Amino acid sequence: MSERAVGKASALRLRVRGQVQGVGFRPYVFRLAGELGLAGWVRNDGEGVDIAIDGAGPAIARFIERLPAEAPPLARIAAVEVLAQADEGGYRDFRIVASGGGALRTEVAPDAGICADCLEELFASGNRRYRYAFINCTQCGPRYSILRGLPYDRPQTSMAAFAQCPECLGEYTAPANRRFHAEPNACAHCGPQLALHDSDGRLLAGVDVVADALARLLRGEIVAIKGAGGFHLACDARNAAAVARLRLRKQREEKPFAVMFAGTASLAGFAAADAAAHRLLESPERPVVLLRKSADCDAALPGVAPGLAWLGAMLPSTPLHYLLFHEAAGRPAGSDWLATAQPLVLLMTSANPGGEPLVTGNDEALTRLRGIADVFVLHDRDIVARCDDSVLRLIAESPSPVPSAIPLPAPVPTPVPAEMSVLASAQVPSPAPGAAPSSATAGDPPFQFIRRARGYTPQAIALAGGGTAVLACGAYLKNSLCLLRGEQAFMSPHIGDLDNAASCVALDAAAMHLLDLLRIEPAVVAHDLHPDFYSSRFAAGFAAQRGLPCCAVQHHHAHIAAVMAEHRLSGEVLGLALDGVGLGSEGDEAGGQWGGELLRVSARNFARLGHLRPLPLPGGDRAAREPWRMAAAALHALGRGDEIAGRFDRPAAALLGQLLDDGRHAPLSSSCGRLFDAAAGLAGVSSVASFEGQAAMLYEGLAEAHGAVPVLADGYRIGSDGVLDLLPLLAQLADEPRPGFAAALFHVTLAAALADWIEFAAAQSGLRRVALGGGCCLNRFLLSRLRAQLEQRGFAVFEAQQVPPNDGGLSLGQAWVARHRLLAGEI
Repeated sequence: MSERAVGKASALRLRVRGQVQGVGFRPYVFRLAGELGLAGWVRNDGEGVDIAIDGAGPAIARFIERLPAEAPPLARIAAVEVLAQADEGGYRDFRIVASGGGALRTEVAPDAGICADCLEELFASGNRRYRYAFINCTQCGPRYSILRGLPYDRPQTSMAAFAQCPECLGEYTAPANRRFHAEPNACAHCGPQLALHDSDGRLLAGVDVVADALARLLRGEIVAIKGAGGFHLACDARNAAAVARLRLRKQREEKPFAVMFAGTASLAGFAAADAAAHRLLESPERPVVLLRKSADCDAALPGVAPGLAWLGAMLPSTPLHYLLFHEAAGRPAGSDWLATAQPLVLLMTSANPGGEPLVTGNDEALTRLRGIADVFVLHDRDIVARCDDSVLRLIAESPSPVPSAIPLPAPVPTPVPAEMSVLASAQVPSPAPGAAPSSATAGDPPFQFIRRARGYTPQAIALAGGGTAVLACGAYLKNSLCLLRGEQAFMSPHIGDLDNAASCVALDAAAMHLLDLLRIEPAVVAHDLHPDFYSSRFAAGFAAQRGLPCCAVQHHHAHIAAVMAEHRLSGEVLGLALDGVGLGSEGDEAGGQWGGELLRVSARNFARLGHLRPLPLPGGDRAAREPWRMAAAALHALGRGDEIAGRFDRPAAALLGQLLDDGRHAPLSSSCGRLFDAAAGLAGVSSVASFEGQAAMLYEGLAEAHGAVPVLADGYRIGSDGVLDLLPLLAQLADEPRPGFAAALFHVTLAAALADWIEFAAAQSGLRRVALGGGCCLNRFLLSRLRAQLEQRGFAVFEAQQVPPNDGGLSLGQAWVARHRLLAGEI
């Protein structure tokens, strides 16, 4: 940039907040300022991006107008603030200067899948990064998974170990280059390298790692592949023997696997994917998306997702993944080949033996995956933060759009020249309270999280109003953590079930990493009401060490509070919690084991207005793993206990009727999840579940395949005490010989019953806003019908969208309740 006359015009200081570090924002500001003939500087600091701008008033006004409108694709601008008139002014050029400090308020960018520009270079034989597995730029590549601290600069990442060669450094320092200040920038001469190790951990020297790995995959071997946020276990998804061998080695009997395709064109014949599904699959987040299977899918991909109606599909997220497909295609030039169907389909599952946390380290992989993987594809770039694949499903109906802005305090009023008065309103507007966010990024197709992790965490979720910092520790299953800071909530990546020591250690590490990274000192720690969960014990220990108060939050209150938090709802709502089992209040008839609850909910408190008629759980927790037991409990409740022994070919069937008669080892529960198990068990679907929710998923698939049927008019009763009794429906199902018809009848009748139940509670409470939460809310066949009926009756309906409705989003609700109780002086 040419020099400017010193002191020609007043200079301004600007603050840009949001996800603006690690996304090419400083180079973007540099280029924009140069285009407009402005001088000054830009830098990262603890609060985001700090800008000093100097030049003519109209040019500055144009700069601020264009700044958010033309931002890099990975940026999420929360606010552009005019802080003050700069004291010095008179800058001669525009520069990127060293990062500053300050109180940390900026966001952390998630990892992003490889961009189109890098993909073209990856497949161009004349490019110096041809087939380089770590190609990236400011538009793509690892962020959160390599970050040790903020501001986001190379020394704060695991790329600090790799000094850039002269060519890479030239790109890094050239303002016009796409890699200008791309912190993970590298090439084959100076950056991370691939290595192949055999099943015993020995280095296989002198091989082409990608070519050899592909050859082994095509031979039916299982390959452990180090990705961005952790390892995958991969095999040829078309090879039934390889899939079966991976199931056996990983001890994963029937739980579905995800598969990776080269591009959306390769989905044909396997799954139905419309334009919205294509946009999600091709988005920078690169999630696993649940798609309805085609008729021939199970034959083409034997054993991948047995018996289920959906296939978890994903596209390559890293250059290494793309290189495997490129090798299989014969190393074609350019990327046009991705627009045609490719025969290679890879099974890609998280590398975590026995339900333990995702493997991230090389030595860890060689130890923990020994006996599972036949060969290991490793690299020498450390994974700092474990981050599993995100899993989503599309929502058919489109909720209201939401801006990507995150509300922040108003900027300090500053007098500015008259010609720059437009700057006073430069702050990005906040979304209206109660808006229904469709996704983590404005413009995405509406979807629902099943698992929120890579690509989305730790993006901030906008909250209504600020307050004290909170750490919430989640529940026992599908654990994730949540941190509140001001008007933002930060979710950790999915941690998993806390049923093993390694997952508990992973929770400890995730909490410390997120607290250190965001520099948050919580004022209160929240946890589930159940005292025996590891997450509850961790919360108690963490709080005791720091002298902080603890806040126990009832499980289903937290589910509904999470929906209220993300939609920024104040006041009271009707909360319908459709869930598995969570500890309820003492003294209720369900023995404290809740799961089908109609609640009156505020941010601080709740009242139980009704619940599903409790069913016994014969064998306690074992009933959740054996749906036939819940079917037997339903028969017993119908007075047909004498049918149990003859109906179920199970060793314990003869004794179960007696156990139910005397109530021993059969606690009552109002769980909606167990109601699904009872219905599925009566139809003979998944008598013994090999993973959580299997029976309900199979039953939903049967219902969708069959289609809607008329509601069973007398299939339920609502008592004056608010108890919803569905035994009449179960009685009908017990004698229904057609499983598909039974599944459809159950779903449509349950939807009608829930709608009438909510109407009953609304007449008593006067509330017309309904929040839906809990694991059963992942059932789209049920929820789409329930939502439609409620909206037809004039209810405003809110569902979880920025966090999963299951226990993966529970910590957000816990944190929201704890903050409000602390503000009210109740803690």
